[in-house]
Amino acid sequence: MTAEQNPAPARLSPRQIITAMSGLIIAMLLAQLDNMIVAPALPTIVGELGGMDHLAWVTTGYVLASTVATPIWGKLGDIFGHRRTFMISIVLFLAGSALCGMSQDMTELIGFRAFQGLGAGGLMVGIMAAIGLMVPPRERGKYQGIMMAVMPLAMIGGPLLGGFITDNASWRWAFYVNIPLGILSLVVCWFTLKLPRQERTSKVRIDWWGSAVLSVWITALVLMLSWGGSQYDWNSPEIIGLGATAAIGLVLFLFIENRAAEPVIPLRLFRSGNFSLANALGFIVGFAMFGGITFLPQFQQYVQGQSATSSGLLLMPMMISAMIVSLGGGLLVTRTGHYKTLPIVGSALMAVGLFLFSTMGLDTPAWQSGVYMAVLGAGMGCMMQTTNLIAQNSVDIRDIGAATGTSTFARNMGGSLGISVLGSIYAGRLADAMGGGSGGLHQDGQITPATLQSLPAAVQELFKTAVTDGIQSVFLWAAIVAAAGFVLALFIRHVPLRGHAPTPSEAAEATAEELAV
Repeated sequence: MTAEQNPAPARLSPRQIITAMSGLIIAMLLAQLDNMIVAPALPTIVGELGGMDHLAWVTTGYVLASTVATPIWGKLGDIFGHRRTFMISIVLFLAGSALCGMSQDMTELIGFRAFQGLGAGGLMVGIMAAIGLMVPPRERGKYQGIMMAVMPLAMIGGPLLGGFITDNASWRWAFYVNIPLGILSLVVCWFTLKLPRQERTSKVRIDWWGSAVLSVWITALVLMLSWGGSQYDWNSPEIIGLGATAAIGLVLFLFIENRAAEPVIPLRLFRSGNFSLANALGFIVGFAMFGGITFLPQFQQYVQGQSATSSGLLLMPMMISAMIVSLGGGLLVTRTGHYKTLPIVGSALMAVGLFLFSTMGLDTPAWQSGVYMAVLGAGMGCMMQTTNLIAQNSVDIRDIGAATGTSTFARNMGGSLGISVLGSIYAGRLADAMGGGSGGLHQDGQITPATLQSLPAAVQELFKTAVTDGIQSVFLWAAIVAAAGFVLALFIRHVPLRGHAPTPSEAAEATAEELAV
C-alpha cells in the first residue's frame, strides 16, 4: 500500500505550484459556495417539499457530517495518499449534490445533504494537506493566504448566485451547479496535482472503533446543543441522555485513541504546545466568528430594513478586509518567516470588532456597522490561515493530514457550537425582550422582515428593540470568547519556518523539513 508521505514536501517550481493550485482553488470555491448558494433557496425548497419542522436539518445534517468526517479524511490521507483521498472526496461531494437536486421530499434531501457533507469534510482537509506537502513552511503562508481569500468571495457571491438561481431557474440548480465546477476541479487535479509518494513498510490499520466513537459523541453533542431549549427542555431526559452520551463517548474516544496503532486523531500531536494552542485558537475563531456573523443579517434586515440581497452586499467591508489582510499576512510570513504576531493582532481585532457590534442600537447606520465589519474582517484575515500554518509546522510531515484534519475539525466544532450556544442566547434574550407580546405578536410567533413592515408602529418598535437586545448579547459573548483567544495567542512560541522566499531558479531546491515543537 502506498501513501503520499515523505520527510520533505514535493520539490515543485512556483509555476507547478500555481498550476496545481488552480484545481485546489476550484475545489475550495466548491466547498465554500455550497451553503452560501443553498441558503437563499431554502424557503422555496420548503414550499415545494414541505417539512418546515425539519428545515434546520438541511443545514445541520450537512455540517454535522462534514465535521465528523474532517479528521477521518485527514488520517485516511496520511495512510492511503492525500491526492487519492482528496479526489474521492470530490466524487462523493458531487454524487451528494446530484442526489440533493433529485430529492422528492424533505427526508431524502436531509439524508443526501448528510452524504454530501461526508465528501465536503474531505475537501478542506485535502486542500490544506496538499499545500502542506507541496510548499515549504516558509512559503506556505503565502499560498494558504490565497486559498483563504476564496472564502470571502464565496460568502459574497454565494447568496447572490443562489438568489438568482432560485428566482430564474429551479432551486435544484443550487445543487446541480456544483457538478460542472467539481468535474473541472477533478480534471485539473488529475493532470497537475503531483504529491510525493512513499511505500509503507507497515501494515495499514484503520481506526474503525475510534472513527465510530468519534461520530457518536460529536453527533450527541451537536444534537444536545441544537435541541436544548428549543425542541426539548434542558433538563429533559432527551437532553440529559445526549449530554451523558457525549461525555462518555469523549472519554471512550480518548481511551481508544491512546491505544490505536493508527489513531484517527493521534494524541501525541497534542504534546506540542503550539499544536494544542493552534487548535484551541481555531476553536475560538470558529465559535466567535461563525457564531457571531450568523446573526448579523438579523440586525441588518429587521432593524436596518435591508433586503436579503442587500444584507449580503453589506457584508462586503468585512469580506474585502479579510481577503486583503489574509493575502498580506501570507506574504508577510513568506518574507519575514515570523507568524506569531498575526494570531495576537488578529484575535485582538476580532475581540474589538465583535465588541463594537455589541454597541449597535436602533439608530446605528449601515456605514457605521460597515466600519465595524472592516475591523472584524481584518482580524479574520489574520487568523484564518495562521492557525492551520502553526498546526502543520508543529508536526512531522507524516502526520500532516491528521494535523490538518484536527485543525479544521477544531474550527468547525467551534463554529457549530458557537451557532448553537449563541443561538440559544439570542432566542432567550429575544423572548425576554418581547415579554408577553404586543399586537398579536408573541415570542413564539414567526415574522419575516417584509411582514414586519405591515405591522403597527408600536409592534415594529418592540420587535426591533428585542432583536437589537439579542444581537447585543450575542456579540458581547462572542467578544469575550475572542478575548480569551488573545490571551492564548500570547503563549504561542515562535518556531522558525524552514525555507525562504525562492527565486524561480531556487524554488526546486527549497526544502521544508518539519520541526517538532
